[in-house]
Amino acid sequence: MRNRQPIVYWTGFSVILLLLIIAPLVLPEFWRRFLTEILIWGLLAMSSDLLIGYTGLVSFGHSAFFGLGMYGAAAALLTTKPPSLWLATVYGLVAAAGVAAFVAYFSTRLRDIYFAITTLIFSQIFYVIIFTWTEVTGGENGLTFSRPPFAVPGIFSFPMTSQTLHWFVLAVVTISYLLLRRITQSPFGMVLQSIRENEARTRAIGYPTERYKIVAVMLSGLFAGLAGVLYAVQNRFAAPDFVFFLVSGEVVIYNVIGGIGTLVGPILGAGFFQLLRELLSRVFGENFPYLIPLGFIFIVMIIFLPQGLLGFARRWLNR
Repeated sequence: MRNRQPIVYWTGFSVILLLLIIAPLVLPEFWRRFLTEILIWGLLAMSSDLLIGYTGLVSFGHSAFFGLGMYGAAAALLTTKPPSLWLATVYGLVAAAGVAAFVAYFSTRLRDIYFAITTLIFSQIFYVIIFTWTEVTGGENGLTFSRPPFAVPGIFSFPMTSQTLHWFVLAVVTISYLLLRRITQSPFGMVLQSIRENEARTRAIGYPTERYKIVAVMLSGLFAGLAGVLYAVQNRFAAPDFVFFLVSGEVVIYNVIGGIGTLVGPILGAGFFQLLRELLSRVFGENFPYLIPLGFIFIVMIIFLPQGLLGFARRWLNR
């Protein structure tokens, strides 16, 4: 039975990946863009799961990493001619990683609710800076730019259509998932899970837990920044609203809905949340406070599905 599990896993992984590759060829334009956006939010949720699910640290600072990734990409696309997708990615990753290192240095000295509050405060500090630094960030209006082509200089160049963007985002999210999966299953990931279960005992047997947590926050922030780059490229703008702490709160909800500590669950949770919000707004209208029924559904899921949608699916399949 144990020998069959990897075969079943990789078979399911390949089928889902194939369906996502085919999806933009058959979906209308709106749903194609919607699916691409779900993948981006799923990547952000996965990055958060590295802290919440594997290290036991609830972060409300991922909006800062996500937003700085967006603004880093925007800076590259607005200042370089011709605009380069790869340079935008580098700028976004450097901005997000720098902020993550700064936040990690201070926040990882604290634990539990104090860590969460500290990351929340830092996200608000960066939000205020971006919101008020109008000359550089555009302030409340944000920054707009054109979408760069998908190109390798001197070899090929394709316009970044919605189909091309979907496949590019899918490739980045897939590679990121495989990297995060490898990290969580490595000795480093085992130490993170040990910190989650009992940090004092992990420190007692000789592991420098603060250093491990710093690296975990930096890695998490790096992947969150990558999600920010992808979101900026898709929507061709960067706005301070995405640095606001409410984005971090939604990411935590994605994790809880999908299943904490699974990597795949947060993607499922992001898709469920975004699809439900879209359907509610279509049924009741845009002016309807859709967050009210969403809140009730979230409460019901926490009570009856504490392990999330993925945990429920696993229990149902193992019956």
